[in-house]
Amino acid sequence: MMDFIFGVSHPGHWHALNMQQNPHHYSGLRLLGSNTISKLQDNVGAGVYFNPYVEINGIVIKYGVVSIDKLCRDLIDWETLYLAGRMHKPVKILRDDARVRLANQVNLTEAVRVALLTLPEKFNEEQLFEKIAGISYVGDFRMTVGENPNKVKNIVDAQLDHFNRLYYSLLDDLPNVAVLNNGQFQQNQNPKFRGLMVQKLPRTLYDQVVNQHRTRASRNKIDLPLNKAEMYQQIAASSYLPKYMDQSLRSIIARPAMTQSIKGIFTAGITKSTRYASAKLGKWIKGKK
Repeated sequence: MMDFIFGVSHPGHWHALNMQQNPHHYSGLRLLGSNTISKLQDNVGAGVYFNPYVEINGIVIKYGVVSIDKLCRDLIDWETLYLAGRMHKPVKILRDDARVRLANQVNLTEAVRVALLTLPEKFNEEQLFEKIAGISYVGDFRMTVGENPNKVKNIVDAQLDHFNRLYYSLLDDLPNVAVLNNGQFQQNQNPKFRGLMVQKLPRTLYDQVVNQHRTRASRNKIDLPLNKAEMYQQIAASSYLPKYMDQSLRSIIARPAMTQSIKGIFTAGITKSTRYASAKLGKWIKGKK
């Protein structure tokens, strides 16, 4: 089943037209009207409305509908990471949108920064891309039951060349990263560079990481620098930074991932939801063997 995401300017109007042309794509919720569908889309979960198991020209697809505004906010601020995380992997853009393109460049750069802050001084491309591809799965309950536990590694192994094309120019532009031979990289551990990366974290992640550091500093009577640049360097040098990152990502991802999945039971309908869950569970069992 191929996945599509449709970013639309006016979800209510889009659903009204789509329900007229393709009522069979929807569950019984269509009887509540396009305005209700649009509100359910925006206000529950990650702001996406999915229709799975739709056959078009002999191809089975699943498509999600999201407003352009919500998509761009997630790409820039990582409000839920539900869509931003999907865009960390190689995707095919079918219709370009200037706002989304610019927002996604920010998103990809932010993903690189997060990965670098949790990687050692020397690392290889597989380690880097697995860190990036795995960001959006931290705290996602489906990785415990429902997803192949080797999913992240499989994604990277199957698309290594595409990951290189997606991220190589971004890495080349970073002054603190050197490209070595045979897919090896080395990053400058200078606190100034690392502090700048902390400062430029996406807003939602930045707020969580800084608050966690302040809480720990208060509990352990650690002096916080008054100068913000020095505080960022202190965070970057902390041995607790990987823990800050992990806990913050879990806090961002867990709730939207859970509520989006629950919403999917109603938007897809019982029959399609059962079929989808069974397919996921089969992959999970296979991956465990």
